[in-house]
Amino acid sequence: MDIDNTPASALNPARLEAFVTRAIGDLTAGYAGVMVSLGSKLGLYKAMAGAGPLSPREVAARSGCAERYVREWLNAQAAGGYVNYHAVSETYELSSEQAMVLADDTSPVYLPPAWEVPAAMWFDEPKALEAFRTGRGVAWGEHDARMACGVAGFYRNGYRAQLVTSWLPALDGVVAALEAGIAVADVGCGRGHSTLLMAEAFARSRFHGFDTHEPSLDAARRHAAAVGLSQHTQFTLARATDYPDQQYGLICFFDTLHDLGDPVAAARHAARVLAPGGTVMLVEPFAHDRVEDNLSTVGQLYYAASSVICCAHAVAEGGRLVLGAQAGPKRLADVFRKAGFTHFRRAAETPFNVVFEVRR
Repeated sequence: MDIDNTPASALNPARLEAFVTRAIGDLTAGYAGVMVSLGSKLGLYKAMAGAGPLSPREVAARSGCAERYVREWLNAQAAGGYVNYHAVSETYELSSEQAMVLADDTSPVYLPPAWEVPAAMWFDEPKALEAFRTGRGVAWGEHDARMACGVAGFYRNGYRAQLVTSWLPALDGVVAALEAGIAVADVGCGRGHSTLLMAEAFARSRFHGFDTHEPSLDAARRHAAAVGLSQHTQFTLARATDYPDQQYGLICFFDTLHDLGDPVAAARHAARVLAPGGTVMLVEPFAHDRVEDNLSTVGQLYYAASSVICCAHAVAEGGRLVLGAQAGPKRLADVFRKAGFTHFRRAAETPFNVVFEVRR
């Protein structure tokens, strides 16, 4: 029904006000993201971290920025609870908890790079409009460059905190195999953060990263060189259905399988190139099987990203099965069952990811 023709008596004023407040909150979050990105790139958060209460002049001097802009930015941050304001002294302070999220780029909850993703989504809006209207796909490489940077930044520190210490040990016998030395495939490796974390921890194993996005592979090679791991890693342009057979003891899909146009074919290829007794580690966005159980903040984030990133790429690859970022365990298990795997176990989870152990 057109809202203009809705009788006033049919509207619930309290519900209307609550929904308008919610929508304004989301709009404000969009503005806040711009402020976070500026604060990160200008070094404003780092200038405040551990320094105690500071005046706008002091923050400006420590960051090399203009005071009048910094003052307005600080007020926006204080209004949103991103910094603390002390009215008596007219100073601003970044707490230890806020610093973990905004200033410490090694923290597992460091978030500023993630704002590159919605920035790219806005920049790519014409492509999304065309995709929705025509049903065509948008491949990963067709997005603004900030997309790859933002996604890598969003997942990197979470992987750093969990992959070697929690996720791999949750897989039966995998750590011992890595310590002894096996071939490892990282399918859809992107900028190589997951590959390099494993290579750094397990010097006897050989790590092969595969992706279809050459700029990301170039970045992965640079990252490997920067940390002295070029001799232990190889990054190659290949699809999830045709990377070379090295009889891998471990094949990893880090937040990748749901992006593929034919995930069953990718699972079948994994079965062909997996060594006897080998393991597939499937890491996917956290999701339940039913839509009604995914109606949360995390679900909103993933469904939105899936609408213009994950589903769009899967359609660009042919779209035989477009899983989306909230596929859920049952649909994922069915993919591997169709590919001939008989073992599918939930091994670990975080608020953002679920880790599955898959074997033939």
